[in-house]
Amino acid sequence: MTTTRTSYDLSYRDHCNEPAPRGFLRGDPRQLRTLTSQALFLGEHEIGIEHQGSLYRLKITRQGKLILNK
Repeated sequence: MTTTRTSYDLSYRDHCNEPAPRGFLRGDPRQLRTLTSQALFLGEHEIGIEHQGSLYRLKITRQGKLILNK
């Protein structure tokens, strides 16, 4: 029997025995996996995200908004 993994398989559910990673917001497992910006940035104002061989930069602006640049 073949099983198909969904994004739900990768989310933390309330019945999970493992503690959620720092910054992970528990909630309805049918919803999008959500992290706080504090957990992503860890005090920095810019992080890099590698996606399909390209580097993207996620920045917090002076106004507190997020900008993603390639």
